Amino acid sequence: MSDINKASKICYGTLALSPLQCSYSLQEKTSLLLYAFQKGINFFDTAELYDNYDILRELTKNINRKDIYISTKSYAYSKETLDQSVDKALTELSTDYLDVFMIHEQESIHTFRGHYAAIERLQELKALGVVRNIGISTHFYRAVRDVGIQKEVDIIHPIYNEKGIGIVDGNIGQMTDAMKKVKFLGKRILGMKPLGGGHLTDDTVRSLRFSFESPLVDWTAVGMRYKEEIDFNLSVLNNTTNHELLSESISRKPRSLNIAEWCTGCGACVERCQQDALELVDGKCVVNQDKCVLCSYCATACRDFCIKII
Repeated sequence: MSDINKASKICYGTLALSPLQCSYSLQEKTSLLLYAFQKGINFFDTAELYDNYDILRELTKNINRKDIYISTKSYAYSKETLDQSVDKALTELSTDYLDVFMIHEQESIHTFRGHYAAIERLQELKALGVVRNIGISTHFYRAVRDVGIQKEVDIIHPIYNEKGIGIVDGNIGQMTDAMKKVKFLGKRILGMKPLGGGHLTDDTVRSLRFSFESPLVDWTAVGMRYKEEIDFNLSVLNNTTNHELLSESISRKPRSLNIAEWCTGCGACVERCQQDALELVDGKCVVNQDKCVLCSYCATACRDFCIKII
């Protein structure tokens, strides 16, 4: 591994600043990253899917590239597709190395085997210093349990929150057991979705601390769209006392239910919604924002973790 031990405990999850979730200008997005860096956050998570390498490229125009750690990921399954993904990342990030490169959304040992040609190529690139750490991201505890133990994998990036929201094939107990298994082998864990995609905000401090204080989690990726969120998350991490004031400010920010483009239209969320705020249109779930009360019940029915509050 590289000196990723120096990466900050909070990792900036930049999905929140991608075109999938955010319409800010490039300057607005970059200013948030720079603000976070100035506050001590030096670890940034992105992905080819997020289409936002430009904001990290802009960030490195203002700071030394060696002062931050970048993790990215793609769905590459072969040597050729892996090379395309790595070349794209290197070019668009304007860097000659990647601190972490992951295979995105692994489900089991079977999908890992299906992507193994890409893993082999990552090992070659790691030997050359182009990729410093190899990882997988996953919403499945079985992938943590069975893929995380593989010798090729350095870092596992699983969903981990106190209610297990978003774990496709099990619950938080099963995910915790799987994480214990890989930690015993010396693997590193970058947790994601500590707030369950925005659905665990009744006690945000408790939810964040569940991940921040877990001995199983080396870093926690958190999406942040406001300076107040950056300050709040750092205040929770550092156990400072200005939670309430920051929380009140954040609560006044506009929020809405968002359905991801990969929705399969299964209808489970529609059945779960007691407000009649969801319907299927052309095979996709659509939200009536006037009826939605942001209760998050629909998210508990979504197998594919398509539903988030942003």
